[in-house]
Amino acid sequence: MSTTTAQDEQEQTGLSGIVSGYVAKVRGGDVGSLPAILGLVALVLVFAALRPDTFPTKLNFANLIGQSSGVMVIAMGLVFVLLLGEIDLSAGTTGGVSAAVLGVTLSNHGWNVGLALLTAILTGTFIGLCLGLFIAKVGIPSFVVTLAAFLGFQGVILEIIGEGGTIGYRNDFVLKLNNGAMPLWLGWTLAVVTVAGYGLATFISTSRRRQQGLVAQPMLLWGIKTGALAIAVFAFVAFLSAERSPNPTLKSIKGVPNVVLVILILVVVLGYLLSRTSWGRHIYAVGGNAEAARRAGINVAWTKVSCFMMCSSVAALGGILIASRTNSVSPQTGGQSTLLYAVGAAVIGGTSLFGGKGKITDAVIGGLVIAAVANGMGLLNQPAGIVFIVTGIVLLLAATVDALSRRRAQASGRV
Repeated sequence: MSTTTAQDEQEQTGLSGIVSGYVAKVRGGDVGSLPAILGLVALVLVFAALRPDTFPTKLNFANLIGQSSGVMVIAMGLVFVLLLGEIDLSAGTTGGVSAAVLGVTLSNHGWNVGLALLTAILTGTFIGLCLGLFIAKVGIPSFVVTLAAFLGFQGVILEIIGEGGTIGYRNDFVLKLNNGAMPLWLGWTLAVVTVAGYGLATFISTSRRRQQGLVAQPMLLWGIKTGALAIAVFAFVAFLSAERSPNPTLKSIKGVPNVVLVILILVVVLGYLLSRTSWGRHIYAVGGNAEAARRAGINVAWTKVSCFMMCSSVAALGGILIASRTNSVSPQTGGQSTLLYAVGAAVIGGTSLFGGKGKITDAVIGGLVIAAVANGMGLLNQPAGIVFIVTGIVLLLAATVDALSRRRAQASGRV
């Protein structure tokens, strides 16, 4: 290796090279989740300044996670459909139907909780299969199919639980999914496993790419990312491990909420499926150019069907988390603005409406943005109309950023 080549490589892998490379990437239109992250930070700072006695408290922070978890999980499922350039308007009501099935099997028929949960999730899977077949095989646009399902499933929920009625959840496991907290030792163990797992997995991946002569991130960048994750995760756990009960003498509340574990498992599993499997690569290929994917030998129809099955299965879990939060399932579970917030969360987080671009973590970041707006505006005693207006503006800004970044990426030859 010549001296010049060694110097060039050192410049590229040094801190200045990493920064300049990232700036060039953003200028080229690949902004990723950066706008959502900056927006989330700005919202937290603004609401913390306006309501310093309520918004940045440990209790409100934990409540914010619980409030956003259902929408966040439904948004994770929607990422698979959005990556295809499709839409699923029935994801929210699919969650409601699955939550109703869980309520009936658990409370009315006394089923085992494991079997009841499996049945509820498989209900979502079956719904996704039917939607996918109508879209991929019959050729009906996804907007029409899922809009019809959105309307129809509201009727299904009413038939299951009765008009104006509710079914209470009385199983401790289900109730604690989105209401309980982990023991302190489990929260810290989870933090260590998360950081160590990320660091080890990315280190092995980077090393293998280097050995195979492929483009890989500099080890310095790997260290910066791992270190930043460690700081964020440990600070998060430390913050939630402190006492947050308004009256600790009556009831002590401390520890990371249980739902964080559910979200983390989904992020790892779904992220692996998208980024590390041939099925995931097929999804991005179909979303980028369906005809080119078909000519490359990819089964486009099956890819679409499987994505709708995944979307509805994950939406079923999201509906269960929403019902767990309220301790019951009602005709409104998964309805109203749930679907709109879920789509907004995925798009705000960075998933493209045009297909072919997005990650599971986009749903998490976008879900936190949506929740921060609703939570902060509520603490400011703003009416529901103002909350909807602000949320709509945030979503419009995210869609605008997506369109402009896509145009810039095409101009720079990145897509």
